[in-house]
Amino acid sequence: MVLCIANVTYMHYNATMHLISIPPEELFQALADPTRLRVMRLMVVTGEEACLCELVDSLQEPQYKLSRHVKTLRQAGLLTSTKDGRWVYHRLVRDLPHLEALYEMLLRLPDASGIYAQDLQRFQERLCLRENGRCRVGIQTPHLAEETVDGLHG
Repeated sequence: MVLCIANVTYMHYNATMHLISIPPEELFQALADPTRLRVMRLMVVTGEEACLCELVDSLQEPQYKLSRHVKTLRQAGLLTSTKDGRWVYHRLVRDLPHLEALYEMLLRLPDASGIYAQDLQRFQERLCLRENGRCRVGIQTPHLAEETVDGLHG
């Protein structure tokens, strides 16, 4: 028997709503990685949606690595994604009491190394490159842009 925290509403790429049950251990496993914690902390602090390009530039991590981490967070019911042309935008799943409590906890995590503050500063700078509120420029960090596959955004 699997104990579930709650049913989570999950929006898939084609904008179809799916109800799925997420076992509590999957939520915590998804957060048991420093990079995924950084992604979630950034999303919680800003309340913004973000494409993968923006996350790459903000966290200074390769696209392939962040893509895998974002997928894990989506599968755990923490993020939802929508596609807009070539770009995929990721945002927090909201309005579920147990997730809102989890997000509050993420806000309270100490930042002794200053990594969360650095991520936030780079993200805020990166948001200035948006056109009409949307990312349209791709990865801007030269050494990280070279590691991506041409034509992939998100």
